[in-house]
Amino acid sequence: MNIVEFTDFLVKSLVKEPDLVKVEAFDSDEDTQIIEIIVPESEMKNIIGRNGKNASSLRTVIQAFALAKGLNKVKINIDAY
Repeated sequence: MNIVEFTDFLVKSLVKEPDLVKVEAFDSDEDTQIIEIIVPESEMKNIIGRNGKNASSLRTVIQAFALAKGLNKVKINIDAY
């Protein structure tokens, strides 16, 4: 399982409509990878959570997974459409 599949699994488990979630990975620099999480505006409250706790936890778990897989730097962007 790669980092995109892992992130997709985590995010889809938090939302009510998992078919509308989109997760993509981009290479920014030589050693930095950007994970873009795009969800509907109506699902942002589930992803962000109260006081940003869900988003913070997502970032922590995804970065721990990346470290375990040998990726140096990972940035996570959460956006809505």
